[in-house]
Amino acid sequence: MATRIVLVPGFWLGAWAWDEVAADLRERGNEVRALTLPGLDPADPERLSATLETQAQAIIDAVPADETAVLVAHSGGAAPAYLATDRAPDRFHRAIYVDSAPLPAGFAINPALADLGPEWLLPDWPQLEETGNSLEGVDEAALNRFRERAVGEPTTIAAGPLELSDSPARLSIPTTIICNSITAELAKKFRDSGEVPDFTELTRIDADYIDLPTGHWPMWSKPKELADLIHTVANRTAQ
Repeated sequence: MATRIVLVPGFWLGAWAWDEVAADLRERGNEVRALTLPGLDPADPERLSATLETQAQAIIDAVPADETAVLVAHSGGAAPAYLATDRAPDRFHRAIYVDSAPLPAGFAINPALADLGPEWLLPDWPQLEETGNSLEGVDEAALNRFRERAVGEPTTIAAGPLELSDSPARLSIPTTIICNSITAELAKKFRDSGEVPDFTELTRIDADYIDLPTGHWPMWSKPKELADLIHTVANRTAQ
């Protein structure tokens, strides 16, 4: 039976961001669905009213009720992805976070945006890198495509706090962290220090960590290598 894999992109991105990785995974026999989350479809006139809850529901709805999937989330897509595992832990038998991590209750990715307008437009490249988003390995063609196709991130998503239940069910989902712009060793140090909110939830999860050194967008800088890792991890745990 083919392994079902759901790919969730990060901020400003639609399903198109996963094109190379998705094609590679399908060639390996997986059943793959890449998502454009609510709020990121430029043709949707109501997109700026999207919330983390509506994004999480879209992720849940991508998996048939009687099946399970491997959930792969990149960057800011980690917030709705983790919320989806909280709301419907029975739909996901594995979670893979790409240069990201499951986030703690109450966490907001960029709360400063709350009063700055309805959407957060893709910053210029130097500003993006200054905030820790490495563009290492992304060629000019990919950068141009990113700029042309990027959709403003609704501030309801970027500044909205993550509201999780008290249920521990999501914590038992086998979890892998693919480390790109920071190393696995550093991710573990952040986890253990308790001083980096992005990583504190990992103290509650028995995750494994895999290095794939590159920038923050490995689906463009190392698509074959990323597909290989996702395929290997997904099929190691397929049910």
